[in-house]
Parts: sequence; C-alpha cells; structure tokens
Amino acid sequence: MKEPNKGGGFWNNLRQGGMPSAIASMRGGESAQQTAQQMAFIRSLMREKRRPEVLHTPLSELETVIFDLETTGFSHQHGDEIMSFGAIKVIGQEIKEDECFYTLVNCQTQIPTNITELTGISGEMTREAPSLMDCLHNFMSFVGQNVMVAHASTHDKSFLNAALWKTSKVQLTNRVLDTMMLARWLEPHRASYNLDELLSEHGIPIYGRHNALEDSKMTAKLWVSYLKEIAQRRQVDTLGDLYAYLSRA
Repeated sequence: MKEPNKGGGFWNNLRQGGMPSAIASMRGGESAQQTAQQMAFIRSLMREKRRPEVLHTPLSELETVIFDLETTGFSHQHGDEIMSFGAIKVIGQEIKEDECFYTLVNCQTQIPTNITELTGISGEMTREAPSLMDCLHNFMSFVGQNVMVAHASTHDKSFLNAALWKTSKVQLTNRVLDTMMLARWLEPHRASYNLDELLSEHGIPIYGRHNALEDSKMTAKLWVSYLKEIAQRRQVDTLGDLYAYLSRA
C-alpha cells in the first residue's frame, strides 16, 4: 500500500493534532464545497430568465409560493437580518397544505427583546439553526421559478435581496406579487391595509401572527379570497391581465 502523503492536509492534522483536528479539517473542506455548490445553485436559479409565457397562464392554474420572513428589525442596511423563512404553495385557488416550508436561521446579529416578544424567536433558538446560506438554498429550492406572493412585500423582498447578495452576489429574479397592492386595487377606499384588518374583513381566522409559516398560510387564504373576487368581478383571466390592471391602479 502506498504510504499517505504526510506533507499537510488531513494526514498532517492527524499526525500533529490527532483525530479531532483531522476531522475538523476534513469537515471544513466539505463545508466549503457544500457552500460553493449551494452558491452555484442559487446563481443558476437567478440566471433563469423570466419566462414570458407565464404571463399567459390563467390565474386559475397559476402556481405561486406565498412567503413571509421574520427579521431582527426593519433595516437590513443597518445590520438587521432574516431569522426565519416561511412559505406555502398555492395552485390556482387551491392551498397545498402539505407543501410548506419553515426554518429558523442562525442569524449573526442580536435579536432585540421587543422582536423576541413579537415573534417568540430568541437568540438561543436560532443558535442551533442552519446558516443563512443553507436556509436560502433550501428556500429557493422550494420556491423554484414560481411566482412569489407576500403581504407588504417590499420589506420581505429587500431582506431577501440583501441575503442573496451577501451570500451569492445575485438578486431575486422571480416575479413577486403583493396582496397589499391587490387590496388597494380591489378596495381603494379602505383607511388601512394592514394584514390583521384585511384578514378580519375577509373572515380569515387570525392565529400565530408573526410566525413566518402561519403568516404565510393566512396570506395564502387572503390571496385566494382575492382571486375569487377577481374571477367574479373583473375581466382578468391571466397573470398578464393582472399585471396590466395593477399597473393602472
């Protein structure tokens, strides 16, 4: 048997530092390789061009991912980070209850007390959670090229873009729709468009607020409610039609 190279790497660590150091070196290499693969996947996904034919998809058949993020604050420019992802798939008006995504994130910034009180997420809970790269990779794998939907999506989209840039130097290319924009179009005379009031108005039970998955599920019900209203009241059949109406709202 050929004698292993003792110059460095695994065998050098094994000889000098014992098995724990050798395994740490090996795992570090595996971790770096995994991160590179995850980055390559995300970059490949974001390079996919928006398919124009999707605009011709009837809303009754449109595949969407309704999502929500919980964050340590309201400004990623000042160091706030994502601390949980939640999402659920919807096809047309059918909410796919068994196709959900949820994860905490091992965020690298302190979670303020008021955020813990609001969300129930503490620093201790996120300490053992997957890294941001792992979470982004799994989340974007779940989303794929589907249209994404969120309520007051500017906040979520800005944090998602910041995380994608930080980890992979890319920006989100998925189409993103906002249930708040739908509400402004369909109910233009409302005084408020916050999620709680819209859920109450549409008879959607409110539970588990400020949990990313539960908020996604409730937003999914609001999205479906609006789709039903659009089908009954408006001459909007396809995603392209919806974009055209929203652009004039």
